Amino acid sequence: MEELIQYDKQLLLMLNGSDSTFLDSVIMTLTTAQTWIPLYLALFYVVWKTNRTAREIFFVLAAAGLCVLLAGTIDDTIVKPLVARWRPTHDPEIGSLIDTVDGYRGGRYGFFSAHASNTFSIAIFFSLLMRHRLFVCFMVCWSLVNCYTRLYLGVHYPGDITVGLIWGGFVGWLVYRIYCRVTIPAKYSYRDCLVPVIVLCLLLLYALVRATITTLL
Repeated sequence: MEELIQYDKQLLLMLNGSDSTFLDSVIMTLTTAQTWIPLYLALFYVVWKTNRTAREIFFVLAAAGLCVLLAGTIDDTIVKPLVARWRPTHDPEIGSLIDTVDGYRGGRYGFFSAHASNTFSIAIFFSLLMRHRLFVCFMVCWSLVNCYTRLYLGVHYPGDITVGLIWGGFVGWLVYRIYCRVTIPAKYSYRDCLVPVIVLCLLLLYALVRATITTLL
């Protein structure tokens, strides 16, 4: 186990940070929860357009909320304090070696990553719900990009991310199974599912443009 822990730390040091202020800005934008609000609104739009009754819409929103509750809230309120594994930025062994951005270090404990579990649970649930290949690819990539930002910023070990993805994937699948027992999923059109995909592309463009402006100023 000690060898695995040391490998986890060495791998993080390989992935953490860069000398690019441009990339620093891109990562900080992408790791911020508020950046993805348009994506959540786009998902809601697709759900609202496809489901005909308020009851059907409520079930989807309740399922998404359950994903966040099981994937992230349990992690932050129970797992992290119980396991009490230092974030890399607070780890006495390697904390001084971590390349931070704008002094961002996160909270004390980092096992496991709520960013990974939250985003992957949402990605898996909506992928199973809408079932269009392009949409699935973009949602999974969205979650993985969020995961990478946490490694770049040095606030999670790769092991934290891996466990977060496993737990988040399980939660997304479990919530979808529960959802299917409560109601019959609607059929989502490919055209409607392109809306979140386009929004994701625009948000990435926004992060790049913002980083360019920040770097030039």
